[in-house]
This record gives sequence, structure tokens and C-alpha cells, in this order.
Amino acid sequence: MNSLSKQATALWAKKRSEDGVHYWLPLVAHLIDTQKTINFLFNNWLSEGQRELLAQRIGEENIQKLVKFLGFIHDLGKAAPAFQAKKSFDNDHELDRELMESLIQNGFTGLDVMELSDASQSPHARAGEAILDCEGVPQSISAIIGGHHGKPEEGPQNNQIGVYTANYFQTDTAKTPADKKLQQKWKRIQNELFEHGLQSAGYGSVSEIPEVNQPEAVLLEGLLIMADWLASSEYLDNNQQTPLFPLIELDQIFADLDMESRFRHALTAWGKTDNWVPQPVALQQDPYQQRWGFNARPVQRVMTQAIAEAVDPGLVIIEAPMGLGKTEIALVAAEQLAQKTGRDGLFMGLPTQTTTNAMFARVSDWLSLVAKTQRENFSIKLMHGKAEFNETYRQLPEAANIGDTGAVVVNSWFSGKKSILNKFTVGTIDNLLLMGLKQKHLFLKHLGFSDKVVIIDEVHAYDAYMNQYLYKAVEWLGAYHVPLVVLSATLPKDKRNALIKAYYKGKYGKHFKKNVIAPEGWQNQQAYPLLTLFDGKKIKQVTEFTGQSDQKSVKLQVTRLQLDDVTLIQTVLNQIRNGGVAGIIVNTVKRAQTLAKLVSKDVKFIVLHSAFLATDRVLLEQKLEQMIGKQAQRPDKLIVIGTQVLEQSLDIDFDVLYTDIAPMDLLLQRAGRLHRHAIKRPEALQQPQLYVLGINAFDDYGAGNEAIYAKYLLMKTDHFLKDEIQLPDDISSLVQQVYDSRTDEEVGQLSEARDKFNTDLACEEKKAQVFQIAEPNLTVSQVDDETTIHGWLSHGQNHVDTDEQKANAAVRDIQETLDVILIKHLENGNFLLNGQKLTDCSSVQIAQQVVRLPVAVTPSYQIGNVIIELEKQTNHYFKAWQYDRWLKGALALPLDQNLAGTLTGWQLHYSLKLGLSYTKEDENE
Repeated sequence: MNSLSKQATALWAKKRSEDGVHYWLPLVAHLIDTQKTINFLFNNWLSEGQRELLAQRIGEENIQKLVKFLGFIHDLGKAAPAFQAKKSFDNDHELDRELMESLIQNGFTGLDVMELSDASQSPHARAGEAILDCEGVPQSISAIIGGHHGKPEEGPQNNQIGVYTANYFQTDTAKTPADKKLQQKWKRIQNELFEHGLQSAGYGSVSEIPEVNQPEAVLLEGLLIMADWLASSEYLDNNQQTPLFPLIELDQIFADLDMESRFRHALTAWGKTDNWVPQPVALQQDPYQQRWGFNARPVQRVMTQAIAEAVDPGLVIIEAPMGLGKTEIALVAAEQLAQKTGRDGLFMGLPTQTTTNAMFARVSDWLSLVAKTQRENFSIKLMHGKAEFNETYRQLPEAANIGDTGAVVVNSWFSGKKSILNKFTVGTIDNLLLMGLKQKHLFLKHLGFSDKVVIIDEVHAYDAYMNQYLYKAVEWLGAYHVPLVVLSATLPKDKRNALIKAYYKGKYGKHFKKNVIAPEGWQNQQAYPLLTLFDGKKIKQVTEFTGQSDQKSVKLQVTRLQLDDVTLIQTVLNQIRNGGVAGIIVNTVKRAQTLAKLVSKDVKFIVLHSAFLATDRVLLEQKLEQMIGKQAQRPDKLIVIGTQVLEQSLDIDFDVLYTDIAPMDLLLQRAGRLHRHAIKRPEALQQPQLYVLGINAFDDYGAGNEAIYAKYLLMKTDHFLKDEIQLPDDISSLVQQVYDSRTDEEVGQLSEARDKFNTDLACEEKKAQVFQIAEPNLTVSQVDDETTIHGWLSHGQNHVDTDEQKANAAVRDIQETLDVILIKHLENGNFLLNGQKLTDCSSVQIAQQVVRLPVAVTPSYQIGNVIIELEKQTNHYFKAWQYDRWLKGALALPLDQNLAGTLTGWQLHYSLKLGLSYTKEDENE
């Protein structure tokens, strides 16, 4: 391989100054660093399944060459006047002058006086793509270079050099010998680097570079971005204690660098955690006994056996009752599927932060067992907006501070946009839905998910809008052959079928009906429990579970009640007069607070909803599970009033349950908290009783309930809800009856509600398309732009290039809301609401005192004014927060000694018992 010229090695890639010292990095050094890094990541960090996917069409040898070529050539666009004349980030004129002089001394004359076409039109990523297009590189490959800063170009850059010639060759024309000489010099250097990239990758000519399809290009782009970021990291973390790829001082040159030693030191410092090597799950010894200390239930045993027998497993859908142990089935399946498909990571997605926190501890315990078995350290990431406040997560050791002990750790390099690259992640479902959202650096999300077994819990909990993002994410998971496990106790069959078709379409293309091999009647299967498994192109369904009756069958008496709030509380109190635990689940926070205020002071009660401080909510959840969870010391008498947060995650047990009307699947989820455990109960509450509230008439469920849930679903639920329900036997049939449109004819007076439901559904689906990426294109073409990543993240203005909170709101179709820190602000100082003086608190403690403001207080047309007022108060009272790692950007809401405050015309009040409540100021006059 030819050595590089002195002129090529004089070009710079990075420059900065610190404490009066000037630093730079030769362009060729960064290109070599990135080439070595991406080659290492491909061979040592990517999972076997990812490598096989990339190699299956063009071959292992060719993909190895392509990866190395991309790594070296990615910043070729910096070998141009437009970049070499760029000013330093901190406008250090002396640094810019010294580097310019160095370039001139190495033969780049006239750089200091040239006139560029318009340098802003030729950023180096676009310039790199344009040069590669001129060199004859396939467009599917050159597009990767153009997009390596997070967003690809709209189309090929064939005309870029012709329009902005001086940006590439220092002068627009070559009419004079001097101009021609200038242009030839730049062309020679660009070609020299290009040829070096070819040769160092192992190519003999440009004709050997293959085309790739769209999913392959997305993964290669993600890998290139990751490699570029790593090779651009001077230090492992912000403490600057551990060097990775440092810049060099200006008096040093490329020849002074030992590139091999530099790379080895960097990757040794970076690689603080180990790769999971999944082992076959031995079924002759009960894996449930080995991992959790209990014998597998029949359903668990049969499902695990069926997954073990699959040859090419893809999508696994597990439908089984609440409390049966679906999570354990999924974690064993994760080990089985990872081993069969060559994956080495896990993502567990859940509906809410509460359910995610609860699951994190369980996954962390499982991973600890795996780590100890392999005797290596595995890094885990908790992914939601308040992850840093989770005590279990915060107590995990940092990867850099622990030896080879077989531990679960946190690797701080995998933070921010790199979070999903962590091998083991537990997070809210937003993280998965974001796979379908047009957003800069989306490639990293796709790269991160493609190496994992993905588990989606509580999949029934997502609405029509979120479902569109879910199906798009599932399509792309299928395109990457990612094993996907879906869990639900109450899954409508139409949603089951939609998930199956989306996965198939992503993996194999559009011809589902023609090519799928499936048992007769699979689309209408109502067996329960049910395992649906994609094995290659075969759909398999397991419906028989020997001994499945090991889960206790519960017969619920269902009674509809029409009561005002006062009478309701009196009825509940009367029901538990001789003891018992009553649950009341309502659909709004305001209603929960209203009911709680009516409970007699001498009766113990707990309120739980989303409008509590994060710390208070965690304590309340823990208190509930201690009082009425499994093996708890139950109180003689207790009323629990809550909202939908009681539907999920909490393993609690009510003797009697009252609930607002809700769609059948959610109603059954709530009923799953009734007589959940085998315990002794008060004499009057031996028979499980479910009381359904809010049914004024068959087609009247009150404005509040109908604002939250579609009237069409409430009417069908009302119609099919029997006076007696057998759990779990009736779960599937009841859910299917409500969600199957073919049963509409059994229900009268539905037409108006159905029309509105269908109109709203179509509107939600259409709205979800606006910011969505296209479906994966599996074809390869030299002439069709749709087969490349060109325009993948753009379509007019329809892309979301904003922060994570706004992106999360975009995939949930929810109004942007505000989190505020509640502080008691008095004349003698500032305090937490529990009375602790602020000056005695750590920043972390203060940051945890956060609550989300009600949507009514922050309507979209008013949110700007709310932010201005909060920022004004925060800057006035807590200016130092802006210099604190934990509190920077936080908004404070000062409250008086009665824990009351005002905000843009609203009176807000916080109570340790009731949470945050609000009223219009004029309502109090």
C-alpha cells in the first residue's frame, strides 16, 4: 500500500486551544483512527446476528472491506478548501493562523486569500458524498458518507462540485494555468485519499464496492456514526482522566504518531464491559428453578419448550393471565432467542415510568445471575426521563471502577443519544416507538435495537396513534431479523394479527398472504393462554397446556352502580365495616382527589395517581405493596383510591373493587387486582365483587369518561360485560367481543359512536404518518433513490429534530407538559416540602422533588407564558441552579407555608395525601 504524501498528511481534521496551548489532529490520523475503530466495532462489538444480516447478501469478506472503506473515507470531504479554511470553534485566531501557515508551507498556496463559492453549501459530509459520486462509488454507499452527521441528503450530490467548484478546488474556473494547477492539486489529494481508502480496505478498484439495501445502509450508517464519535472522543468521560484519541500539539506532525499503539490504548480504556455470550437453555433441568427458585408452571414449561423447538424464531406473542409469570417466560425466551439468532443484548419496553422502574429491578436481578454465570461484567441502562432518580439504578457501580467480578454495572460512555447502544436496556416504550420517528441520529437507535432481543410488555396499553409507531418499529425489527417477544393478558386479535403482518412485511417483504404458512383459523384464534410464534415463514400457535388449571380460577360478581360521590364512599365504607381492603380505580386525578376528601378521617386510606412528587409516589407504591402485596401484613381496614396507575405493575390485592367504566381490556386488567393472592379474607368479602361505575345509561357514560375512552368501546364493553366473569377463562373472549367489528351487529344503537370511532381512528393513523419514516425497502437498485437512505429523515418540514422530551411527546401524541420542582419558599429560607432546609440538601435530593403540571395549567397556547413565569421565579430565587449538573434547566414552583402557590391564573396546592391539585383563581373568589 502506498504511503501518503506530505501534503495529504498536512491537512487537519480537528483543532482546539486550551490554557493557551494549541492542539490539532491530522486528517489522515482521524481517518485511520475511525477505520480501525469501526473495524473493531464490527468484529468485536456488533452481535453475530448483526454481522450475519450485513453479510448474508454480499458475503463476509465484502462486508469486512466495506466497513473499513467507510471508516477511512467518511471525512474525505474535509480534504477541501471549504473545510481547511474553517475558523476554529472558539474563534482562536492565532490557532487558525498557525494552521493556515502550516498548510501554506506544505504547498497549499493562496488559501488565505481565496474566495469560496459559498462554504456553507458544502459541509464536509455533503462534500464527501459529492467526491465519492464523482469517483463512481455506488449511491447507496456514498449516501452513508453524506449522512454520517445524523441526517442524510435529499438525493445524490452529482451537481454539487459543478455548482460550488471553488469549495472543492479553491477556484471556480480553470481558465488560467495557475487556476488549473490549483484545481489539479486538490483533485490529486482527494483522489490520493480515496485510493488509499480503497487499498486499505482491500479493494482493487471502485467497481468492487457493492450496493447495499436500505436496512443494511441504516445499520452501516449507525455503526459509522458510533465509530466516528468514539474516534473523536479525546477522553472516556468529562473528567478527562482517561485519554482515548487525544489531539496533538501543533509542533507535532502525523509522522510522530504511533497509530497502532494509539488505537490499542484507546480501545483498552473504552472496553470496560463484556459481551454476553448466550448459552443454550437446558430444559432437562428446570430453568425457572435455576433462575428464580420455583418450579415452572405448566404454561411456562410448554411455552419455553415450544420456543426451544423453533428453527428460525422471529416474533413471539405470549397471551396469558395476570400473575401467571409472563415476565419469567420472556426472560427465559430472551436467553433462548439470543442464542438462536446471534443477539447479545436485551431491551424491555413498558408503558410508563412506574412500570419500567418496577421491571428494572427484576431484569437487573436476572442479568446479575447471567453475569455471575459468565463471570463477566454487563452494563445496563434505565431509559426514561427520571432514570437518574431510581435508587436501584443509582447504586449500580460505574464500569470503570470495578474489576472482573461478574457484576451488573453502568457504563457512562453510553449516555445521551448513545444510550440505546448499551447492550442491556429497560425503558419506557417511547424508546422503541422512536424507531419510527424522523429524527436526527435515528440510525443510532436502529443500530442499538438491531443487536437485542426486544420484549414489549403490556402491549394492549397503547392507543391507535401509538400503535402506528409500534407497527412501524416492528416492521424495522423484522427487517433486522430481531427476535421480538410481545406480552399481554388482554390482547385484541386484530392487534395480534397486525403485529404479525408488520413483522413479516419487514423481514420478507409485502407478499404476506401468498407466502405465509399458517394453521387454519389462526387469525381468529381465541384460545387462552395462547402462544403465537413466527418460525421462519411459519406461524405456529400453541393452545394446549397440560395442567394449565394450576392458576386458580376466580369467579367475579359484576354489579353496575349509579351513585353520586358521597353515596359511593358511604357504600364502600359500609362494605368494609367489618374489615377488608377496598380499591377504587377512577379515570381522572381530579375525581380521585374528590373521592378521597369524602373519606372519614377515622378510616385509613391511600391515594395514588400521577400528580405526586416523584419521591412521594415511589414511597406510596412501596407502602401499598408492603400493605396489600404478596405475603404482606394486611391492615384490618383500608381504602385505596387511584387512577390507571393501579392497572399495571403493582402486585397488589383488593378484597373488593370499584372502578369507573373503561374498555374491556383495561377493565379486566383492573379486575386482575381483585382476589389476586390466595389469602384469608373477611367473611363478607369471600366472593370477589367488581362494581362498575359511570354507566348512566347504555349510551351515556359521562363527559369525563367519554373524553378519555371512545364511546364506541365503552358501549361494547357495557353490552358484553356479564354479571358474572370467570377469570382467567373469560378474558380472551370478552376482549375479542369488544374489539372485533363483526360483533357490532349484536349491539344496538352503535352506528353514531362507531362512525365517530372510525373517523377518529383514521385521523389518528393519518396524523401518525406525518412524522414517520417510510417502511424498510429491501430491494437494491442503482437508479431508484428510494432504495438508498436519501431523504430517509426528511419530507418537507415533516421531521422532528428536537430534544428527547418533545420526541417522546410526538410518538405518544400527547401535549407537551412541564415538570417543576416544588419548593416551600418562606421568609426564613427555602425548604423541601417535608421541611428539610434546602441548604442541607444535595442537588440530587432537590432534583427529585419534581411533579408534572396538569395539562389544564399548561395548554399548548399558554405553555410559553407558563415557562417564562417559571423561569423568572427560578432565576430570581435559585440562580445557582443553572451551574449545577442536576438542576441546570430545572424550573421551580415556590409554594407558601400552606403548600399553595399561583401560576398564570391557577391556584395550585400540594398535599402529601392527595398530591397536586389545581383550581382557577376566579373560582375561589
